[in-house]
Amino acid sequence: MKLKQRRFDALVSQFADDLYRYALWLSKSHSVADDITQETWLRAWRGLDSLKETKAAKSWLYTIVRREFLRTLERKTLPTSSLEDIPFDIEDQHIHGPERKHEIDIIRQAMWNLEPKYREPLLLQVLGGFTCEEIARLLNSSPSAVMTQLFRARKQIKNQLNKTPRKRRHNQQPF
Repeated sequence: MKLKQRRFDALVSQFADDLYRYALWLSKSHSVADDITQETWLRAWRGLDSLKETKAAKSWLYTIVRREFLRTLERKTLPTSSLEDIPFDIEDQHIHGPERKHEIDIIRQAMWNLEPKYREPLLLQVLGGFTCEEIARLLNSSPSAVMTQLFRARKQIKNQLNKTPRKRRHNQQPF
């Protein structure tokens, strides 16, 4: 029992923030993200003995989060948080300066405007740090389909950003 507890504690300390952030981006709700991650950890604890390779833990946990989110969608309509409440990363909560915050808000909105089939692979790559092959396995897709989705997601974001008027600093230089 002690070995299992140590393995589990190591997973929690390594992946808790990332899994919560991913659940938050999927659900758009802090309370739902809390529920999803809590259920993820419960399922992870129950299935920990089936995890043979430690290297597979990250993909395994992200798959659980994704499945829990899909189960949640089947059960109810999700409440949403404001986009400002959803961090890209831990440091996002400590943004320095209004220009940086404005940039992040624009990018965050551009990501929300993507269709889920483009947003989800991009989130897995940006937030989860997964490769195309890993994303393909997580989404039950092919690597070439994932590469196409990532390319189109970035292109759509770039097009959205090009249409967004940029806020100017006091000296009228673009940020």
